Amino acid sequence: MQSVPDRLDDLPYAHLLVPHSGPLRGDRYDTVRFEGPLEVVSAGGGSFLECAFTGTELSGARLRQTRFNEVWVQGSRWVAVDCAESEWQDAGLVSTVLAGLTAYGSAVRRVVLRQCKLEAVNLRGAVLRDVVFEDCLLRDVDFGEAKLTDVSFPGSTLEEVRLSGAVLKQADFRGARSLGLTDGPHGLRGAILGSAQLFELAPQFAQALGITVKD
Repeated sequence: MQSVPDRLDDLPYAHLLVPHSGPLRGDRYDTVRFEGPLEVVSAGGGSFLECAFTGTELSGARLRQTRFNEVWVQGSRWVAVDCAESEWQDAGLVSTVLAGLTAYGSAVRRVVLRQCKLEAVNLRGAVLRDVVFEDCLLRDVDFGEAKLTDVSFPGSTLEEVRLSGAVLKQADFRGARSLGLTDGPHGLRGAILGSAQLFELAPQFAQALGITVKD
């Protein structure tokens, strides 16, 4: 599992960070620290390299086709943010709320989300590789038609999660606390499950195969 610090001071580039002022624009930001409520002015297509977002609040922001490389997001709340077709790489999100986030068609690689809440998040058609959802709540998250490779969910709770049409390869659900899948077992082809989870899902598998179980 990729190591992601819980404290700002533990970031390898913490001493280089400079505070940001003014609205966000579609520019290149390198070693910048963002705090508190953020105003966004046409920030789509921008890039963030070795940046930290601490306690930030974003609402209704448009960040399409934005690149987030080696960024750290902590204690933040992003609501109705449009991150469609964005790129996330070598990033960490800690104790952050993502609600109504649009991220379809995005590329997410080597990213850890720890103790985050994802609600009504659209990841349709996204490509996720080496992604860890650790102790997270995923509610009404849509992975439809997405590609999940080496993705894991240790300690996470899944509620109303959709996997319809998703392609799973080494997608490890064994550590998840619960598997609330709206599509039933149909989207789990290629997944790794624990025996207890398989037993829990047995009635849904039987129904999908048209099997009647009677004692």
